[in-house]
Amino acid sequence: MKTKFPLIVFSSVIFLMVLMAFMLPSEGYTSDNYRNPNIDNQTDGAKNMTSNIKNISVKDIDGNTVKLSEYSGKVLLIVNVASYCGYTPQYDGLEELYNIYKDRGFEVLAFPCNDFGRQEPGTNEEIKAFCSTKYKISFRLFDKVKVLGDDKHPLYKILSDNPVTGTSDIGWNFEKFLIDKEGNVVKRYKSSVAPLDAKLTGDIDALIFKN
Repeated sequence: MKTKFPLIVFSSVIFLMVLMAFMLPSEGYTSDNYRNPNIDNQTDGAKNMTSNIKNISVKDIDGNTVKLSEYSGKVLLIVNVASYCGYTPQYDGLEELYNIYKDRGFEVLAFPCNDFGRQEPGTNEEIKAFCSTKYKISFRLFDKVKVLGDDKHPLYKILSDNPVTGTSDIGWNFEKFLIDKEGNVVKRYKSSVAPLDAKLTGDIDALIFKN
């Protein structure tokens, strides 16, 4: 009986090892290639094969059509904004950021959006008046857009679903996308990242100085 017990334990260990081998994914499972569906900026399964926005046309806050190709050669920061959000004071930081870099080939493009908590309920005229009187912004405002659902604007279809910054929907107001001089989406920042955050300004510097 003394010799059978170690043999049984050894056999059980071998059986469990074989069973675990069959349960693991067949294509080289590692912690590096595991994709968590709850994590942003995962690029697997992007519906849009492009991450370039230069062929998109938008309307500005006054209803004028603007081709984003007009911004070729400039670094862009695209932000979905709202007037009654906890992040609305970021308008101050965006204006300061714009003033720091505007003479070096940089633009802020702000797109009002009412998708989150109905925090941008006003008309374009009301939004424009709010931004000019309360925050005195001088960067360009655009027509109110949808960033979620079936009516998502074509610009945001690329921003929120591309091979570079991933396939997750916009999470809240004041998410930010950094665009290079050729119109390529290169970085995405959550709402909590302030406009003057060192990481963001460092990325802007790098793109401005890039040939």
